[in-house]
Amino acid sequence: MKKFLLVLLFVLGHHTIIRSQAPDALLINTHNRKTTTLNGSWHYIVDPYENGYYNYRYEPFDQQKQPSANAYFTNTKPQSPSDLIEYNFDEANTIQVPGDWNTQTEKLYYYEGSIWYKKSFDYTKAKDDNKVFLYVGAANYKTEAYLNGKKLGTHIGGFTPFNFEVTQLLKEKDNFIILKVDNKRTKEGVPTLNTDWWNYGGITRDVKLIKTPPTYVGDYFIHLDNEDNTIITGEINLLGEAPQERKVTLEISELGIKKNLITDALGKATFQIKSRKIEYWSPRTPKLYTVTFTTDDEELHDQIGFRTITTRNRDILLNGVPIVLKGISLHEESPITKGRANSRADAKKVLGWIKEMGGNYVRLSHYPHNEHIVRLADEMGIMVWEENPVYWTIQWSNPDTYANAENQLKEMIQRDKNRAAVIIWSMANETPVSDARNNFLSSLIKTTRKTDPTRLISAALEQSSSEINPNIKHIDDPLANLVDILSFNQYLGWYVGTPEICKITKWEIDQNKPVVISEFGAGAKQGLHGDKNARWTEEYQEYLYMETLEMLQKIDQLRGMSPWILVDFRSPRRPLPKIQDDYNRKGLISEDGKKKKAFWVLKNFYNTWE
Repeated sequence: MKKFLLVLLFVLGHHTIIRSQAPDALLINTHNRKTTTLNGSWHYIVDPYENGYYNYRYEPFDQQKQPSANAYFTNTKPQSPSDLIEYNFDEANTIQVPGDWNTQTEKLYYYEGSIWYKKSFDYTKAKDDNKVFLYVGAANYKTEAYLNGKKLGTHIGGFTPFNFEVTQLLKEKDNFIILKVDNKRTKEGVPTLNTDWWNYGGITRDVKLIKTPPTYVGDYFIHLDNEDNTIITGEINLLGEAPQERKVTLEISELGIKKNLITDALGKATFQIKSRKIEYWSPRTPKLYTVTFTTDDEELHDQIGFRTITTRNRDILLNGVPIVLKGISLHEESPITKGRANSRADAKKVLGWIKEMGGNYVRLSHYPHNEHIVRLADEMGIMVWEENPVYWTIQWSNPDTYANAENQLKEMIQRDKNRAAVIIWSMANETPVSDARNNFLSSLIKTTRKTDPTRLISAALEQSSSEINPNIKHIDDPLANLVDILSFNQYLGWYVGTPEICKITKWEIDQNKPVVISEFGAGAKQGLHGDKNARWTEEYQEYLYMETLEMLQKIDQLRGMSPWILVDFRSPRRPLPKIQDDYNRKGLISEDGKKKKAFWVLKNFYNTWE
């Protein structure tokens, strides 16, 4: 019996540690909250052997009762000349946050491993009872977070935000945050080992301290009713100290709406408000309303657009009217710094190119991008496809891999569910059909529909050739029955044959659903000219676009496309000297911002496509 109790105590203690290391409930709308930025210069230590995390027996320091002084997160300084401390953050080099380490430091260009970041700061709370959260917009890929030598927790996933409450750990002077960021690829990860984009490491998005009152607006979801677009519906969730039975006022002054709500025993209040004065969000009129939430202790604003997005047979309906998605795919690389994009200026530049192209839609590939781009898409009237980083072949039968994928999906939806521009949640890209894969993605789809029933669901599906005629293509992916939009990537004329093959290829699609071509394209080195049949020339890419667009228009249910890709982007899979040089060259614009000939082909097409 004694042995059983000891084992039970060990197990309970072990699980307690694991639970305490999970991030707190994700705060949304951090752009409009009271914050203190921690962006700027951070000290860093490169740690490929993780000497600052494990002892020589490979036991984690942060799971020991009294961690060694050589555990980096303790930030220990020698007290006497005889002390053996083998690191010093304050004497270490500095790096800018947000930003990837690959493009800031030449010797880290190809580095994959752990780097420790340290930031010192002072902080005085405006009110003694304020809560304070450490918020990280994203850090790739696994982050161990510490404040003043105490572990806050662990986050896995390189493209979604996380936060920890740090109220009780803060001091007025000499605080230090230490983040261990590890971008090593793993076979059980999401994404897994093999991708076609650069594995940028580091703290790649904003870091800030967010202050709230003891009871605060933690979450809300506000949208039009699925059946009646004159009804604004949703819920508000208070968190913190005693959130139950609290008064919350919801106000949209421009619509003359002011409604008092009372939270239930869980801190939640739901509502339905009818208004016939709503101006609906669309690419032509991207109307945003200021929505205000007021409690006894807090006033929080957000800018929210109202629209419906549905399908009917082969049509995509925005606010009940058929629409075509004239778009392009995009990786999260800065047209300004040439590294990981993280600023509003980055977003404004690329979305401006899409508007110049005549586009109304962007596919954010192959992971959630930073919040600046979805908020700016709201303002500029550009519809958005957001994608979970389930890419190519991952461990479909691994329950931990699934839990990771589902968590990243939920974090993506949590952050952006109030953005009118976001119309599609994508589950995956180019994943080979199998029973395990089908079950995995089916479960993600169920989770998405339960979490957010107001948007469309898609994925880059698999396709096949007819057994009778290889030039006839079908969509026989089982997921086609579960998604709202049929999407697939096709590279006829680049990976299969030359552009002439487009003249003899057609799709016979049995499903009565709209089709959006998620990718097509060809590589071209900007400034390289030659015959239209010479690969890597701008003329070859231009020719392929002309032939592909003519081919795709023959698909009766074609309702959109997002060719691959707006801008050339880095990829270690692309080593061809003097042509690729670590860049995927399928962009319509070079990494230096110069447009290729195919850009104008697509622009001309979009200007006439209705």
